[in-house]
Amino acid sequence: MDDEEARTRLLDAAEALFYAEGIQAIGMDRIRTESGVPLKRLYKVFPAKEALVTAYLDRRDRRWTASLRGAVAGAADPADPAEAVGAVFAWLAQWFSEPDFRGCAFLNAYGELGTGPAAVLDVVRRHKTELRELLADAAGPGRGDLAEQLLILVEGATVVAALHPGPDPAHRAAAMAATLMRAGSGPG
Repeated sequence: MDDEEARTRLLDAAEALFYAEGIQAIGMDRIRTESGVPLKRLYKVFPAKEALVTAYLDRRDRRWTASLRGAVAGAADPADPAEAVGAVFAWLAQWFSEPDFRGCAFLNAYGELGTGPAAVLDVVRRHKTELRELLADAAGPGRGDLAEQLLILVEGATVVAALHPGPDPAHRAAAMAATLMRAGSGPG
């Protein structure tokens, strides 16, 4: 097993375990056992748990954001803000319905770890900034205030869905988003 294969196996195990059970509840020995990567190789690839957590969140961010961007790009008319925003909430409804859905991994990490370690907090903040930018793109030019409102709807729906999984929180948030879009929420 080379370092790249070890890294992939460690990240796969970390993602499954951290997302399902929490970061603090999972030790490096459990990651080693689940991944099948020898302890020496684990610490060669990820010298500390912080490095593994940061890499897990970074990889999840890239995959999650790319999937959401793809859904928006695949909207009936991605240039139409109503269609683009609708695609965001349709994607959320599907995500909230996944059997292993446990809310936002980034908010979960922040809830567990607070403001430290700094590298983890940086990934969490970057993810939320990217989400806000994606929503600003979907809302259309000059609608920064609307993007902020949509971000609150997305985050709120995600938290509600973590407590009550299924598509309903996304559908309710989509209806609110449509109302905001029709109201022509002012420029930002």
